[in-house]
Amino acid sequence: MTYEEYLESNGEMTYTNVGTSMMPLLRQHRDLFTVRKKDSARCRAGDVVLYRRPPDSYVLHRVVEVRKKDYVILGDNCIKKEYGITDGDIIGVMTGYVRKGREHTVKDRSYRIYKAYIMHTITLRVIFKKAKLKMKRAVRRLL
Repeated sequence: MTYEEYLESNGEMTYTNVGTSMMPLLRQHRDLFTVRKKDSARCRAGDVVLYRRPPDSYVLHRVVEVRKKDYVILGDNCIKKEYGITDGDIIGVMTGYVRKGREHTVKDRSYRIYKAYIMHTITLRVIFKKAKLKMKRAVRRLL
């Protein structure tokens, strides 16, 4: 059963996180996230969405910019923005997560503060991560 089929029949699903793209919010194989089926409403900047990336992979990333026909999306721990993600690609919107056995919703004050921090520091975090990668490469060349 695909994620789309599951969401269609149940309305929401909880799943474990795989990958590091949403760190520090979600840790691989430890934390769970819950998404509800996307309705007809447009997503907003800051929403964490589950979308299908062709051919058959699913990605959980944050909407960083809403444009007329599509979205710009970026993982909290990523440096490369994805362009051209449409409403048709998005199958669910995150409503909550479980961390260290404790349930959180996207309406919790601590999550809203985290989201504001992430959204306001995108440029600075990307610049810092790119510089860190260049430094690691330079050190490897010297060794």
